[in-house]
Amino acid sequence: MPYVNIQITTGATRDQKRALVRDVTDSLVRELGKRPEHIHVVIQEIADEDWGYEGMLTDEWKVRRSGSVDPAR
Repeated sequence: MPYVNIQITTGATRDQKRALVRDVTDSLVRELGKRPEHIHVVIQEIADEDWGYEGMLTDEWKVRRSGSVDPAR
């Protein structure tokens, strides 16, 4: 029984999530011969402030990358 956990920052649409679940399921069926009814895919959305990247919280990293002034400072 394959269990796939996809962790992403918030912002994906329902259609994008549906496509991820479909594509991951199709891949496991095609590549490993798994049965679709045995495949579980969980998508966890994590707030930018709860994710770190390059030594910074992701919301701060995005502000720095865009060149905007960080309102939290």
